[in-house]
Amino acid sequence: MLNSAHKQHFDEYGYVKLTNHFVEGQLAPIQDLVDVFHHAWRKDNYAFYSKQAVNSSGLTSQQYLTDAMRLKLFELICDTSILSIIEQLIPNPLFMGTQLFFDPVTSNQANYWHRDPQYHLSIEEQKAALIGPEVLHLRVPLKDEPGIELIPGSHNKWDSEEELQVRLQQNGHTNAEGLSKGKSLPLQYGDGLVFSAKMIHRGLYGNNRLSLDILYCERATHLIEFINPEHQPTPAMQAKLNQSLFL
Repeated sequence: MLNSAHKQHFDEYGYVKLTNHFVEGQLAPIQDLVDVFHHAWRKDNYAFYSKQAVNSSGLTSQQYLTDAMRLKLFELICDTSILSIIEQLIPNPLFMGTQLFFDPVTSNQANYWHRDPQYHLSIEEQKAALIGPEVLHLRVPLKDEPGIELIPGSHNKWDSEEELQVRLQQNGHTNAEGLSKGKSLPLQYGDGLVFSAKMIHRGLYGNNRLSLDILYCERATHLIEFINPEHQPTPAMQAKLNQSLFL
């Protein structure tokens, strides 16, 4: 459970690492359904997967998983030990979606610094978003992995000149360069990592990583627009879950 020191750490640095948060019995069935999803997704998206992909999304849709598998995943999303943490960081959260992160097929493919909002917001809008509603990633590594590298505090602080030029590949820089304030957070099976989608970060490839990310957001209209109804539980499922988390 998140304590006041963890809350203070998140407010200052933009992330909280939850060491040994999950137990084997909790993650084993999640691993099984992730394997089913990943196998089917790779088959349907082989060209993209083999050339550049490092993640997929929409695990909770009906496309690849049975309703029983989807319910098991929704039960993790609604787990009280998770929500007790998320609810201390954002008020009255909504489930936003899921992603699965894996290593690229091309072993020399570079990882890249980014803020999640940069892909749909202008520079000025990105600056404004730093004081706007929050989106949280909960990363659940399904095996030991290098984890992620991030810039602590960048969830509410704009880029330095170095960070901006690297992140946006300006003046001859690339987004794969090292950053002087980068902090690596290795993750072990059973750990959790909560971090702000606003912060400057990048995934670290290696060890055939396979990490499930669950996204939660505040109830802001411009964030709700990104929630896909097809990724939500059925009414029958919602009756067994924490219904306040879903639209």
